Amino acid sequence: MIAWGTLRMPDTNSGFDYQERLGPDTAGRFLLDYLCRRYPHSTAEEWSERIASGLVLLDNRRADSASVLRPGQRLTWRRPPWIEPEAPTSFETLYEDEDLLAAAKSAGLPTLPGAGFLQNTLLHLVRRSAPEASPLHRLGRWTSGVVLFARTRASRAALSHQWAQREIGKLYRALAAGEPTQDEFPVSAPIGPVPHPTLGTVHAADPAGKPAQSRVSVLERRAGAFLCGVRISTGRPHQIRIHLAAAGHPLAGDPLYAAGGGLQAGTRAVPGDPGYLLHAAELRFRHPKDGREIAISCPPPAALRTRAELGKAGIKENSLCKICKGLTP
Repeated sequence: MIAWGTLRMPDTNSGFDYQERLGPDTAGRFLLDYLCRRYPHSTAEEWSERIASGLVLLDNRRADSASVLRPGQRLTWRRPPWIEPEAPTSFETLYEDEDLLAAAKSAGLPTLPGAGFLQNTLLHLVRRSAPEASPLHRLGRWTSGVVLFARTRASRAALSHQWAQREIGKLYRALAAGEPTQDEFPVSAPIGPVPHPTLGTVHAADPAGKPAQSRVSVLERRAGAFLCGVRISTGRPHQIRIHLAAAGHPLAGDPLYAAGGGLQAGTRAVPGDPGYLLHAAELRFRHPKDGREIAISCPPPAALRTRAELGKAGIKENSLCKICKGLTP
């Protein structure tokens, strides 16, 4: 097991070249019009300035706003270095061999680039020592725990097959609101995209959505909340947050999902907003090379441990974060 300390990231990252191969639907379209419609996060004026500055290329040649597109062309946007949002910049290696690497992701650290993050991501940190590593799944920014990486094409193919066949065992730890009437219960609400005021759509409980299966086990009851383990056989976006909410028990502090599994009334929160406690505690799978069963576990943060676990670790309850103290009798 290798522990990595917090890394001091530069004020700006190194920039990035976004590339795509143009499809048949681009034939005869003007470059500026295409960029505005394809990437509405920027205005026509902003795209015009980037094109005029030589930051947009077609087949590695400087383009202009009136360039007429052809299918098969390579479009490149050279984004200059920018200051990324702050995020934890440390991780721990839980398992490593020539085929696999499992990392413990901190809450607040994105798994992959996106939403302004590039180098302040688990992928970038892992690739500092294992440049060939490729993530097999992802965790939400504020979910901590095990993330598995493949180090070869063969291991990626084998584990992707196990994932597709639902042969990967996934166990999570969460703090949910309310007082469940049962100590163990299944949740099978379908999950699909629903309207969102700023993102267009987000995933939530939806009768027209895709099937999803979770099983919840109560580990410890607290005042107005309970600590639980959740096993999932499917991996829909935000499945645990949605399923606990669908069962009438949203994650404590979740700013997005309401009891029933839909969005909170009038919310403008997005899935990447903080407030809840969720941890990927264990992954079980067959090793892609020899088929032996591998179980990789990651201890949960203090706020997601039972009293017995805290006592065994020598942690006093009054040292926990405010949210945990407020929900503990």
